[in-house]
Parts: sequence; C-alpha cells; structure tokens
Amino acid sequence: MQFKINPKNPSTGALKVIPVFENGISEFLTEKLALPFPPASLFSGKKDTFYSFESKDHLVLLVGLGDNPEYKTLENSYRRILAKQASLAENGIFLDFPDTFTSAQLEAAVVGFQLGAYSIGFYKKEKAKDFKKLKVEISSTMEKVKYLTERAEKIAAAKIEAFKLVDLPPNKITPEYLGDWAKDLGKKSKLDIKVFDTKKAKSEGLEAFLAVGRGSAKESKFIILEYRPSKPKFHLGLVGKGVTFDTGGLNVKTQGMHHMKSDMGGAAAVLATVQLVADLGLPIHLTAIVPAVENAIDKDAYLPSEIIGSHAGLSIEVIDTDAEGRLILADGLSYLVKNYQVDQVIDLATLTGSSIGTFGFECAALFSNEGSMSHGLQEAGEAIGEKSWPLPLWENYGKEMDSEIAEIKNYHGKPFAGAITAAKFLQAFTHEHPAWAHLDIAGVAFGDSEFAKTKTGTAYGVSLLLRYIENQL
Repeated sequence: MQFKINPKNPSTGALKVIPVFENGISEFLTEKLALPFPPASLFSGKKDTFYSFESKDHLVLLVGLGDNPEYKTLENSYRRILAKQASLAENGIFLDFPDTFTSAQLEAAVVGFQLGAYSIGFYKKEKAKDFKKLKVEISSTMEKVKYLTERAEKIAAAKIEAFKLVDLPPNKITPEYLGDWAKDLGKKSKLDIKVFDTKKAKSEGLEAFLAVGRGSAKESKFIILEYRPSKPKFHLGLVGKGVTFDTGGLNVKTQGMHHMKSDMGGAAAVLATVQLVADLGLPIHLTAIVPAVENAIDKDAYLPSEIIGSHAGLSIEVIDTDAEGRLILADGLSYLVKNYQVDQVIDLATLTGSSIGTFGFECAALFSNEGSMSHGLQEAGEAIGEKSWPLPLWENYGKEMDSEIAEIKNYHGKPFAGAITAAKFLQAFTHEHPAWAHLDIAGVAFGDSEFAKTKTGTAYGVSLLLRYIENQL
C-alpha cells in the first residue's frame, strides 16, 4: 500500500471512508457531507454497520462504530473494508478521520485496514487481489498522524507475519523454515541469532526438547533471538511453543489433527513480536527462544513411560506423548533463565484443551507468580482485545505432577485442572525466577472468524505484548 498523509483533496474516484459514532450522527454527517443524509432508518451508526452511496464527486462508505468502540471493534470494522468491499476501492481509498478520534483509535483503524488485505489463498491458481499498489490517503487533524500511520504499518506487518506462520501448511512451516525465518530477520534488523541443530542442542543438554522431535524426519531447531538496543529500560525474555505439526506422537490424536499446523501459535506470536519491537526500536532488551519441533511417529519416536532428561537436570516420566509442548517449553524456559539475566519471563503456548474447556474461545488462561505482572498482562489485553484471565498456581496442584520413578511426570492423567497442572509442570523448570508468566493460548491463537471460511491464525499475543511492553516504558 502507498500511504499519503493529509492530501488537500481526495483523489478522483477514491472511496471516501467516514467513521460514524452513533451519538451525534446527524450533525456530524451534515458537516462532513454537506447534506442531511442518510435517513436514520437506513443508517444509524450502530456498531458493525455500513452504508455506501455515491455522492457528487466520490463513492462514500460510512462505517458505524456505535458509541464507544473498543480497539478490536475498530480494527475489525476497518479490516472489513478490503476483506469484504474491495471492489469499491479500485480507484484508491480516502480515510477521513474525525477530529474526535484519539491516537489509539486511529492506530486501530489503520492496522485493521491493512489486515483486510490478507488472504489465506496461498496455493490457489487464481490469486486474491493484490493491494500493494493501492493508493491510500489519510486525512486527520492529529499532529502525529504520519508517525501513527508508520507505526500502524509496522504493527500490521507483524500481525500478518504471525497469520502466515500459523496458516501456511506444515510441509512449508517446518522447524528449519522457522530457523531460516529468524536468520533472515536477524540480517534485516541486526539481531543476534542462534539456531541450534540436533548436535548442538544435545551438547547444551536440551534433552526434553530433543526427545519430542525424535520421531520426525524434519530436524528440530532451537532458535534464540536477541534484540539489544544501547540503553534498554529492562530485559524481557519470551518463549514460544513451536510445534510445527502435532500428531500426538504414539498417543496419536483421534480427531482434529488437520488443525495441528496451528500448534506453533505461541512461536508465531513471539517471532512476530521480536520483529515488531525491532521495527519500532523500543528501548528494551529482548531475548526470545523458540524450540521448534515436529511431533511425529516412527521407529525412533519417544515412548509413553520413557524417562527423559532435561536442561534443568530434572528427570521426566513421559505419561503422554501428546503433552509434548510442555517438554520443549521446559527446556526453553530453563535455558533462557540460566543463560540470560532476564528481568521478566513470559511464555506463550497452545498448550491444553483444558484452557478451552475453562474459557472457551474468549480469552487465554493466565498464570503468574508475580501479581503486578499478571495484572499488567490482563490490563494490556483488555485494552486491545486480547484478553486473558488468571488461574491459580497453588502448590497442591504441583503434587499432581509427582512421579514415582522420576522427579516429575509430564501429565497427571486426570480429567480436571489440566491447564493448571501443565502450568505447574512449566514452573518447575523456571529455576524459581521471581517474575514469570505463562499464557495458555490454545483457545485464542487459531479459530473461526468472519474473514475466512476455515479456521485461521489470529496473531494473538502480538498486540498484547506490545501494549504490555510499552506500558512499562
């Protein structure tokens, strides 16, 4: 897209997009359009409504926002423009923002507008419309509109990257692909990148990580990205679950396996967040780890009842090979805490069906051993529409993971508290770090939406982490 800020007049034939709040609609439209139109019976400005018509000089699209739209409402409203009404925009777009718009509202609208250009038809002969050359004019009296537009471009680019990493098929998105993706980002953004192959991972003691990938022909990759500006305000560590496809291992999944390309939603969020933090030049030291594996089945696959090692030195009894995400996260968390002096640690993972059983598809399950961190993540998510809700980390839940033969087991084997016991397993590998949070994003990283006929990636975590980081600067 080609953005132009505050042109004197809209380009000839451009679609003029005007956001409308439900309150004061009549006066606003009279001022904007110089005529009392349309009748309230046709358009009232209610949330998620649209009205298009042809004026003297332009096509006009009115976007109803209701009274007090949330960030996500604005993002989705503007995403619909290109996703659903692209035929109106063939001669360009003129986004006419009112004086009452805040900077957050403008950002949400411009981010959402760009997300509307995303399509999952990667392998169709007839490609979706290409919006790269679309001329977009933005009109606003806001002082920092150019800066906000450039910022929104970077946010949208990161979210689209997260979409792609989840939506592309597992024969494309392999552990090696994620490693190469990180290396390419490192060259572009001048990051420190390390990608451990099997031999290097073994020498580093990443035994739990390596066990999960043993049954796959695709070599596992342990990916480390480090963004280090000159004067960082704090050091944040991220770990993202990167299971590029999950068969369940020898405890093979019996349904829904075709959706398991999404089991690296945490990795997608972490990688996209690193890209965004670097693009925005935020003053934080960021270290991110993505243990990337494919959980497949062959003669070398790890076995139920097997005892495996771990980077933290704890022996693990494997009860269920489909509880593999926590095994690779265990080594990722341990390696991060032991090798980098991070002030805070956050991991994101599509970890348990139990979190969906608790919250459905509305929010992530949040666990933290630090109150202000938990509150900060909740607050950030509420502000941008990526919600989470806390669950307890009481010690009695940890006892559920006790093993008779090893120091810990990877699954308690009971039909209750699955998300909590998984979190307690992870906590055992954090070396008692005082500021750790775990987001179980199984219900929110991949799902149904109005923008595709099948389940797709949501980029959950990218905007959340950005808001959480910036709230601390």
